[in-house]
Amino acid sequence: MREVQARAGTGQVVVVGAGIAGLAAAHRLLERGARVTVLEASGRVGGKLLPGEVAGARVDLGAESMLARRPEAVALARAVGLADRLQPPATATASIWTRGALRPMPKGHVMGVPGTAAALSGVLSDEGLARIERDAELPRTEVGDDVAVGEYVAARLGREVVDRLVEPLLGGVYAGDAYRISMRSAVPQLFQAARDHASLTEGVREIQAKAAAAQQTGPVFMGLRGGVGTLPLAVAESVRARGGEILTGTPVTELRRVAPPDPANATGPRAVWRVVAGERVLHADAVVLAVPAPVAARLLRTETPEAAAELDAVEYASMALVTLAYRRAETALPDGSGFLVPPVDGRTIKASTFASQKWGWITEESPDLVVLRTSVGRYGETEILRRDDAELVEVSRHDLKAATGLDAAPVATRVTRWDDGLPQYPVGHHARVARIREHVARLPGLAVCGAPYDGVGIPACIASAYAAVDQIHGDLRGVEELTAHPVQSLHGGAGE
Repeated sequence: MREVQARAGTGQVVVVGAGIAGLAAAHRLLERGARVTVLEASGRVGGKLLPGEVAGARVDLGAESMLARRPEAVALARAVGLADRLQPPATATASIWTRGALRPMPKGHVMGVPGTAAALSGVLSDEGLARIERDAELPRTEVGDDVAVGEYVAARLGREVVDRLVEPLLGGVYAGDAYRISMRSAVPQLFQAARDHASLTEGVREIQAKAAAAQQTGPVFMGLRGGVGTLPLAVAESVRARGGEILTGTPVTELRRVAPPDPANATGPRAVWRVVAGERVLHADAVVLAVPAPVAARLLRTETPEAAAELDAVEYASMALVTLAYRRAETALPDGSGFLVPPVDGRTIKASTFASQKWGWITEESPDLVVLRTSVGRYGETEILRRDDAELVEVSRHDLKAATGLDAAPVATRVTRWDDGLPQYPVGHHARVARIREHVARLPGLAVCGAPYDGVGIPACIASAYAAVDQIHGDLRGVEELTAHPVQSLHGGAGE
């Protein structure tokens, strides 16, 4: 094996994982003067952000938008030279396909939870609307240290609110089950409202009043011309331009804390990290793990088996995205950016994005095409993802025809599978993250970050990365703040 030693005083840091969290960590480390090597097991950078094309049209094959009301993602895009490519959605109007029809997505709710029953008129039945009105009369529902979103909302407002609106909205973010997902981790605003108010609808109205008083302007979400999948490519280019090294196809197989390579150097560290990746062995002052929970568990098993055991317990959901391109002359779609599908309606797809209508740059670049995306697969659904690509295209076309009347044959299709792509945040997730970080903090020069911890959205992953960088510099305020107050990964529109 080839031993690579850190030069004295340079601050050598190894980042394991080149998804957006790992790349953001590397970018921040280089700004602070560290020497950085990024090791990525796969053959590319970007993780769940993946640019591609269908029928010659540029599209995203992974996440397609980023929350703009948090600063991290938009600021990083600007920092790596993408300011002129930032672009909000061309339309923020979406629908929900439920009870046999495409219905306008209601306004005036927080992740599907309304401030008044009237906000969900048209989506819920008369019985469902009447059940919401009972919230003000019910005694307080205690939430304790955490509670499942679906369990709490159903107790206050009835199952129909959960099944018709909360479930598809949360499913768009986590591909999970609303009756398992932690309210404290996934929708912290609602969790605080549940603690502060006996009435949930009253709490939602307070959230809405505070938002109105803050007078936030500008788009809620932002995309990039060419696709959000181009962001990690630009960050990687910036990392390399600053002197950082990024090695793809280089899985890390061992992580150990060892005596320094030059023990005679009295001014050097008392211990360093030995990172084994194939034939390469690196010695670093610090390591940032920006990898999925199972990989982090494997790498930490020797040095902190307690953290590894907690990481082993993190579950994941798989999903697939089906991208379809149609001739514009043969295609007529409803207005808006797309639609969500509640699981209770028994359809196969869980959402569809009308990508050409949502992102103006797609139509500008490919005016003769209409590009759509559908998504399939939720936590616990395995049968649908065992079907081959052609079958996933056919079930998508079947549901699209039923929802919109679209009966044309696509000119091209592409299926992108994200196996174990989305970590699940069940009740108690925040406590598990706190325990993981407590164990990791006992090992100087080690930090973890990314989607398994602080939120699955792009800004959340970047915030997590920055907190990890602060941690290895001895500043724990960032990780403490994230653990106490997760970054809400708001739903970015139908199909996100």
